[in-house]
Amino acid sequence: MQLSPLVYDRYVAPARLRPQLWRLGLGVGLMLAIYSLWMGLMVGGVARGRGGAHVDQALGAIGLGDSPVSLILLLLTFLGMALGAFAAVRWLHHRSVASLFGPRALVLRDFGYGFGLFLLVALPGIVWFFLTLDLTRGVAWSVWLMFLPLALIGLLIQTGAEEIVFRGYMQQQLAARFAARWVALVVPSVLFGLVHYAPAEMGGTAWLIVGVTGFFGFLMADLTMRSGTIGMAWGLHFANNLLAILLFTTGEALDGLALYRLPFSASDTDVMLPMVAADLLGMVLVWALCRLALRGR
Repeated sequence: MQLSPLVYDRYVAPARLRPQLWRLGLGVGLMLAIYSLWMGLMVGGVARGRGGAHVDQALGAIGLGDSPVSLILLLLTFLGMALGAFAAVRWLHHRSVASLFGPRALVLRDFGYGFGLFLLVALPGIVWFFLTLDLTRGVAWSVWLMFLPLALIGLLIQTGAEEIVFRGYMQQQLAARFAARWVALVVPSVLFGLVHYAPAEMGGTAWLIVGVTGFFGFLMADLTMRSGTIGMAWGLHFANNLLAILLFTTGEALDGLALYRLPFSASDTDVMLPMVAADLLGMVLVWALCRLALRGR
Protein backbone atom coordinates (compact mmCIF):
# COMPACT_ATOMS: atom_id res chain seq x y z
CA MET A 1 0.00 0.00 0.00
CA GLN A 2 1.36 3.40 -0.93
CA LEU A 3 1.43 6.10 1.69
CA SER A 4 -1.13 8.78 0.91
CA PRO A 5 0.56 12.22 0.81
CA LEU A 6 -2.69 13.76 2.03
CA VAL A 7 -2.81 11.57 5.14
CA TYR A 8 0.87 12.11 5.87
CA ASP A 9 0.75 15.87 5.31
CA ARG A 10 -2.36 16.25 7.46
CA TYR A 11 -0.70 14.42 10.33
CA VAL A 12 2.58 16.35 10.18
CA ALA A 13 1.20 19.77 9.18
CA PRO A 14 0.73 21.17 12.73
CA ALA A 15 4.36 20.38 13.57
CA ARG A 16 5.65 22.18 10.45
CA LEU A 17 4.67 25.55 11.92
CA ARG A 18 7.60 25.41 14.38
CA PRO A 19 9.84 22.47 13.47
CA GLN A 20 13.12 23.71 14.97
CA LEU A 21 15.19 21.05 16.72
CA TRP A 22 15.91 23.36 19.65
CA ARG A 23 12.18 23.47 20.34
CA LEU A 24 12.04 19.67 20.26
CA GLY A 25 15.01 19.48 22.62
CA LEU A 26 13.41 21.92 25.04
CA GLY A 27 10.15 20.05 24.70
CA VAL A 28 11.76 16.77 25.74
CA GLY A 29 13.38 18.55 28.69
CA LEU A 30 10.03 20.06 29.67
CA MET A 31 8.37 16.65 29.50
CA LEU A 32 11.03 15.17 31.76
CA ALA A 33 10.63 18.04 34.23
CA ILE A 34 6.83 17.73 34.39
CA TYR A 35 7.05 13.96 34.60
CA SER A 36 9.52 14.26 37.49
CA LEU A 37 7.30 16.81 39.22
CA TRP A 38 4.27 14.55 38.85
CA MET A 39 6.29 11.62 40.22
CA GLY A 40 7.35 13.77 43.17
CA LEU A 41 3.75 14.66 43.93
CA MET A 42 2.69 11.03 43.77
CA VAL A 43 5.57 9.86 45.94
CA GLY A 44 4.80 12.60 48.46
CA GLY A 45 1.15 11.56 48.50
CA VAL A 46 2.06 7.91 49.09
CA ALA A 47 4.50 8.88 51.85
CA ARG A 48 1.83 10.94 53.61
CA GLY A 49 -0.72 8.18 53.15
CA ARG A 50 1.67 5.78 54.88
CA GLY A 51 2.07 8.04 57.87
CA GLY A 52 5.21 9.84 56.75
CA ALA A 53 7.04 6.86 55.21
CA HIS A 54 10.56 7.40 53.88
CA VAL A 55 10.84 8.51 50.24
CA ASP A 56 12.62 5.28 49.28
CA GLN A 57 9.77 3.27 50.74
CA ALA A 58 7.21 5.38 48.89
CA LEU A 59 9.12 4.97 45.62
CA GLY A 60 9.27 1.23 46.16
CA ALA A 61 5.54 1.12 46.73
CA ILE A 62 4.99 2.75 43.34
CA GLY A 63 7.87 1.41 41.30
CA LEU A 64 7.58 -2.36 41.69
CA GLY A 65 4.00 -2.85 40.57
CA ASP A 66 3.94 -6.03 42.68
CA SER A 67 0.55 -5.42 44.27
CA PRO A 68 -2.75 -4.15 42.84
CA VAL A 69 -2.39 -0.69 44.40
CA SER A 70 1.30 -0.44 43.50
CA LEU A 71 0.60 -1.38 39.89
CA ILE A 72 -2.19 1.14 39.48
CA LEU A 73 -0.07 3.90 41.03
CA LEU A 74 2.76 3.03 38.66
CA LEU A 75 0.47 3.23 35.64
CA LEU A 76 -0.86 6.59 36.82
CA THR A 77 2.67 8.04 36.90
CA PHE A 78 2.49 8.12 33.10
CA LEU A 79 -0.08 10.88 33.33
CA GLY A 80 2.90 13.17 34.00
CA MET A 81 4.43 12.10 30.68
CA ALA A 82 1.26 12.99 28.79
CA LEU A 83 0.92 16.32 30.59
CA GLY A 84 4.54 17.09 29.68
CA ALA A 85 3.84 16.47 25.99
CA PHE A 86 0.71 18.63 26.16
CA ALA A 87 2.72 21.47 27.72
CA ALA A 88 5.47 21.16 25.11
CA VAL A 89 3.17 21.45 22.11
CA ARG A 90 1.22 24.34 23.64
CA TRP A 91 4.06 26.41 25.10
CA LEU A 92 6.93 25.70 22.70
CA HIS A 93 5.25 24.82 19.40
CA HIS A 94 2.01 26.78 19.87
CA ARG A 95 -0.20 24.08 18.45
CA SER A 96 -3.19 22.29 19.88
CA VAL A 97 -3.04 19.24 22.10
CA ALA A 98 -5.52 17.55 19.74
CA SER A 99 -2.94 17.72 16.94
CA LEU A 100 -0.93 15.02 18.75
CA PHE A 101 -3.72 12.50 18.18
CA GLY A 102 -5.07 13.08 14.69
CA PRO A 103 -8.76 13.40 13.73
CA ARG A 104 -10.91 12.24 16.66
CA ALA A 105 -13.24 9.97 14.71
CA LEU A 106 -10.31 8.21 13.05
CA VAL A 107 -8.48 7.84 16.37
CA LEU A 108 -11.45 6.00 17.89
CA ARG A 109 -12.00 3.81 14.84
CA ASP A 110 -8.31 2.98 14.45
CA PHE A 111 -8.01 2.20 18.16
CA GLY A 112 -10.78 -0.36 17.75
CA TYR A 113 -9.13 -1.89 14.68
CA GLY A 114 -5.75 -2.15 16.40
CA PHE A 115 -7.18 -3.59 19.61
CA GLY A 116 -9.37 -6.14 17.83
CA LEU A 117 -6.73 -7.30 15.34
CA PHE A 118 -4.14 -7.75 18.06
CA LEU A 119 -6.45 -9.93 20.15
CA LEU A 120 -7.43 -11.93 17.05
CA VAL A 121 -3.79 -12.75 16.29
CA ALA A 122 -2.95 -13.33 19.98
CA LEU A 123 -5.85 -15.74 20.60
CA PRO A 124 -4.07 -18.91 19.35
CA GLY A 125 -1.09 -18.08 21.57
CA ILE A 126 -3.34 -17.59 24.58
CA VAL A 127 -5.00 -20.96 23.96
CA TRP A 128 -1.57 -22.58 23.51
CA PHE A 129 -0.43 -21.17 26.86
CA PHE A 130 -3.41 -22.70 28.64
CA LEU A 131 -3.10 -26.08 26.90
CA THR A 132 0.67 -26.62 27.11
CA LEU A 133 2.16 -24.57 29.97
CA ASP A 134 2.03 -25.28 33.66
CA LEU A 135 0.42 -22.00 34.65
CA THR A 136 -0.06 -21.04 38.28
CA ARG A 137 -2.69 -18.67 39.57
CA GLY A 138 -1.78 -15.09 40.35
CA VAL A 139 -4.33 -12.86 42.02
CA ALA A 140 -7.78 -14.15 42.91
CA TRP A 141 -10.63 -13.43 40.50
CA SER A 142 -12.39 -11.34 43.13
CA VAL A 143 -9.35 -9.07 43.56
CA TRP A 144 -8.79 -8.88 39.80
CA LEU A 145 -12.37 -7.87 39.08
CA MET A 146 -12.40 -5.31 41.90
CA PHE A 147 -9.34 -3.50 40.56
CA LEU A 148 -10.02 -4.09 36.85
CA PRO A 149 -11.75 -0.75 36.10
CA LEU A 150 -8.87 1.25 37.62
CA ALA A 151 -6.33 -0.99 35.92
CA LEU A 152 -7.93 -0.44 32.51
CA ILE A 153 -7.91 3.32 33.04
CA GLY A 154 -4.28 3.10 34.11
CA LEU A 155 -3.35 1.08 31.02
CA LEU A 156 -5.12 3.58 28.76
CA ILE A 157 -3.09 6.36 30.39
CA GLN A 158 0.21 4.47 30.26
CA THR A 159 -0.06 3.29 26.65
CA GLY A 160 -1.64 6.56 25.53
CA ALA A 161 1.14 8.62 27.11
CA GLU A 162 3.83 6.58 25.35
CA GLU A 163 2.04 6.86 22.01
CA ILE A 164 1.54 10.61 22.48
CA VAL A 165 5.25 11.12 23.18
CA PHE A 166 6.90 8.71 20.73
CA ARG A 167 4.41 8.36 17.86
CA GLY A 168 2.80 11.75 18.37
CA TYR A 169 5.14 14.50 19.54
CA MET A 170 8.57 13.16 18.58
CA GLN A 171 7.52 11.53 15.33
CA GLN A 172 5.61 14.58 14.12
CA GLN A 173 8.34 17.05 14.98
CA LEU A 174 11.09 14.98 13.36
CA ALA A 175 8.94 14.40 10.26
CA ALA A 176 8.40 18.15 10.04
CA ARG A 177 12.13 18.88 10.33
CA PHE A 178 13.65 16.14 8.14
CA ALA A 179 12.62 15.24 4.60
CA ALA A 180 13.98 11.69 4.98
CA ARG A 181 11.09 9.67 6.38
CA TRP A 182 13.34 7.14 8.10
CA VAL A 183 14.40 9.74 10.68
CA ALA A 184 10.87 10.09 12.08
CA LEU A 185 10.43 6.32 12.00
CA VAL A 186 13.74 5.19 13.44
CA VAL A 187 14.82 7.78 16.02
CA PRO A 188 11.68 7.65 18.23
CA SER A 189 11.63 3.85 17.90
CA VAL A 190 15.23 3.51 19.10
CA LEU A 191 14.48 5.79 22.05
CA PHE A 192 11.30 3.84 22.78
CA GLY A 193 13.34 0.65 22.98
CA LEU A 194 16.04 2.18 25.17
CA VAL A 195 13.61 3.48 27.81
CA HIS A 196 12.54 -0.15 28.33
CA TYR A 197 16.07 -1.25 29.28
CA ALA A 198 15.69 -3.01 32.63
CA PRO A 199 18.71 -5.21 33.44
CA ALA A 200 17.69 -5.64 37.09
CA GLU A 201 14.46 -7.38 36.04
CA MET A 202 15.42 -8.92 32.69
CA GLY A 203 19.04 -9.94 33.34
CA GLY A 204 20.74 -11.32 30.24
CA THR A 205 17.71 -10.72 28.03
CA ALA A 206 17.55 -6.98 28.76
CA TRP A 207 19.01 -5.92 25.41
CA LEU A 208 16.91 -8.50 23.60
CA ILE A 209 13.81 -6.89 25.10
CA VAL A 210 15.12 -3.45 24.06
CA GLY A 211 15.49 -4.67 20.47
CA VAL A 212 12.04 -6.26 20.35
CA THR A 213 10.45 -3.18 21.91
CA GLY A 214 12.23 -0.89 19.47
CA PHE A 215 11.02 -3.03 16.56
CA PHE A 216 7.49 -2.85 17.93
CA GLY A 217 7.89 0.93 18.10
CA PHE A 218 9.05 1.00 14.47
CA LEU A 219 5.96 -0.91 13.31
CA MET A 220 3.74 1.40 15.34
CA ALA A 221 5.47 4.44 13.83
CA ASP A 222 4.79 3.11 10.34
CA LEU A 223 1.11 2.55 11.12
CA THR A 224 0.87 6.03 12.62
CA MET A 225 2.28 7.62 9.49
CA ARG A 226 0.02 5.62 7.23
CA SER A 227 -3.16 6.18 9.24
CA GLY A 228 -2.58 9.81 10.18
CA THR A 229 -3.50 9.12 13.83
CA ILE A 230 -2.03 7.44 16.90
CA GLY A 231 -5.25 5.44 17.30
CA MET A 232 -4.13 2.18 15.71
CA ALA A 233 -0.78 2.12 17.51
CA TRP A 234 -2.55 2.98 20.76
CA GLY A 235 -5.07 0.15 20.34
CA LEU A 236 -2.31 -2.36 19.60
CA HIS A 237 -0.18 -1.13 22.48
CA PHE A 238 -3.15 -1.25 24.87
CA ALA A 239 -4.05 -4.81 23.86
CA ASN A 240 -0.44 -5.96 24.18
CA ASN A 241 -0.03 -4.52 27.67
CA LEU A 242 -3.44 -5.79 28.72
CA LEU A 243 -2.27 -9.36 28.10
CA ALA A 244 1.25 -8.81 29.46
CA ILE A 245 0.16 -7.10 32.68
CA LEU A 246 -3.36 -8.27 33.51
CA LEU A 247 -3.33 -11.84 32.17
CA PHE A 248 0.16 -13.41 32.09
CA THR A 249 3.33 -12.53 33.97
CA THR A 250 6.81 -13.98 34.42
CA GLY A 251 6.95 -12.45 37.89
CA GLU A 252 9.89 -10.05 37.55
CA ALA A 253 7.87 -6.83 37.54
CA LEU A 254 4.38 -5.41 37.01
CA ASP A 255 2.80 -8.60 38.30
CA GLY A 256 0.46 -7.13 40.89
CA LEU A 257 -2.74 -7.90 38.97
CA ALA A 258 -1.80 -10.76 36.66
CA LEU A 259 -4.22 -13.68 36.71
CA TYR A 260 -1.60 -16.28 35.75
CA ARG A 261 2.15 -16.76 36.20
CA LEU A 262 4.20 -18.35 33.44
CA PRO A 263 6.52 -21.23 34.43
CA PHE A 264 9.71 -19.45 33.37
CA SER A 265 11.60 -16.23 33.95
CA ALA A 266 12.01 -13.35 31.51
CA SER A 267 15.76 -13.53 32.22
CA ASP A 268 15.95 -17.15 31.00
CA THR A 269 17.56 -16.75 27.58
CA ASP A 270 17.00 -20.34 26.41
CA VAL A 271 13.26 -20.05 26.97
CA MET A 272 12.88 -16.43 25.93
CA LEU A 273 14.54 -16.70 22.50
CA PRO A 274 11.82 -18.92 20.94
CA MET A 275 9.16 -16.93 22.76
CA VAL A 276 10.54 -13.68 21.36
CA ALA A 277 10.76 -15.20 17.87
CA ALA A 278 7.07 -16.15 18.03
CA ASP A 279 6.27 -12.68 19.39
CA LEU A 280 8.07 -11.05 16.46
CA LEU A 281 6.13 -13.14 13.96
CA GLY A 282 2.91 -12.16 15.67
CA MET A 283 3.88 -8.47 15.60
CA VAL A 284 4.55 -8.60 11.86
CA LEU A 285 1.26 -10.40 11.21
CA VAL A 286 -0.72 -7.83 13.21
CA TRP A 287 1.10 -5.01 11.41
CA ALA A 288 0.31 -6.54 8.01
CA LEU A 289 -3.38 -6.92 8.90
CA CYS A 290 -3.49 -3.31 10.09
CA ARG A 291 -1.94 -2.21 6.82
CA LEU A 292 -4.69 -4.08 4.98
CA ALA A 293 -7.31 -2.38 7.15
CA LEU A 294 -5.84 0.98 6.14
CA ARG A 295 -6.03 0.26 2.42
CA GLY A 296 -7.65 3.14 0.62
CA ARG A 297 -7.32 5.56 3.58
